Amino acid sequence: MSCVASAPDRPRVLVAGASGYTGALAARLVERHPRFALAAVTSRSDAGRSLTELYPHHRLAAVLEELDITRHADVDAAIVAYPHGASAPVVAALREHGVRVVDLSADFRLRDRDTYAHWYGEHGAPDLFGCAVYGLSELYAEMLPGADLVANPGCFPIATLLALAPLARAGAIADVVVDVKSGVSGAGRAATARTHFVTVDENVVAYGVAGHRHAPEVDQELAVLGAHVTATVQPHLLPIDQGELVSCYVTTTRAWEQAELDAAYEAWAAAHPFLEMSAAPPGVRDVRDTNICALHVRADPRTGKVLVFSAIDNLWKGSASQAIQNLNLMFGYDETLGIEPR
Repeated sequence: MSCVASAPDRPRVLVAGASGYTGALAARLVERHPRFALAAVTSRSDAGRSLTELYPHHRLAAVLEELDITRHADVDAAIVAYPHGASAPVVAALREHGVRVVDLSADFRLRDRDTYAHWYGEHGAPDLFGCAVYGLSELYAEMLPGADLVANPGCFPIATLLALAPLARAGAIADVVVDVKSGVSGAGRAATARTHFVTVDENVVAYGVAGHRHAPEVDQELAVLGAHVTATVQPHLLPIDQGELVSCYVTTTRAWEQAELDAAYEAWAAAHPFLEMSAAPPGVRDVRDTNICALHVRADPRTGKVLVFSAIDNLWKGSASQAIQNLNLMFGYDETLGIEPR
C-alpha cells in the first residue's frame, strides 16, 4: 500500500470504488489535499492494480485493494464511488463503524421512499433512507458541518439547480425545460468501455428519453427552493470525454427584465466561491478540470422566457471535487480547500 500515513490532525479518508472515473479523481484530490490523508483505495474489479496503471495522468501510485470493512473502516471518512444499488450496503457498513461518508451514488439523494422505489427499486439500507444531507454545498452549507452522511448530487442536478436557484427562490418558475449535453465519461467507466468509438464520434444522441433518473432529483430540490414544478429533463451525449452544458428554458410566473436578472444572478454568484457569471453562454472548456460552475442568464423578449446556461466539468464539480467541497465543510474546513478556484 503506497498511500501516505496521516498525522493526528489529518483526517484519514478511504476512497471505495476508486477504479472508476470519479473515484480515481476523488483519490487524486484527497491525496493532494492539504488537510486530508488518503488512507486506502479499493476496487471491486481491479484489486492489485495501481491507479497509475489505470489512469497515468493522475500520477497516483496507490494500489487498489479489495474492500475489507473490518480493516478499511479504520478511517475518519470515506468517499464511496459505487454504482446505484451497490453503494447503500457499503455505506451502511461504514456507518456502523462510525465512518463519515460522502456517497456518490443516487442511493441517498431522494427523500421519498415511493419515488426511490419507482426509479431504483428496493433500497439496500432502508434504516438509513432519508438520513443523508443533500450535498449541494451552495444550498446546504449550514447542514454540512458535522454531518455523518452526505449524498453527493447527480451531475445534471448540480448544474441545473445552480442555474435555477435564484428564480426558484423568487417563486418565478412556472415551468422549465432542462436540455443537458454531457461528455461520455458521464456514463461511467464500464459503460464507456462498452460504447464503440464510432457510435459517439461526430454524433449527438438523446438518451434517457422521458425517463431519466435525475429528473425526480431536480423536482425534489426545486420544490425545496419554492418551485413546485415537474421539470422536463432531457440529456444528450456529446462526442467529448468530459464536460457538461445545461440549457434551461424557463417559463416564468411574471416578466423579468435583463437588469433584474443580472442583479439576482450576480448576487447569487458573489455569495459562492465556485459560481462564476459569464458574459456570454459558457462552454465546457471554460470550466474543465475545475470545481467551477459558469452561468449566463438572458431574458428573451420574443417568447417571454428566461434562458439560463450552466457549464460544469461532470467529473469535477459534477462529482469528485464536489465531494471534496462537501468533505471540507463536514470537517469544518474552508469549502475551497484543495479545490481552490483558479
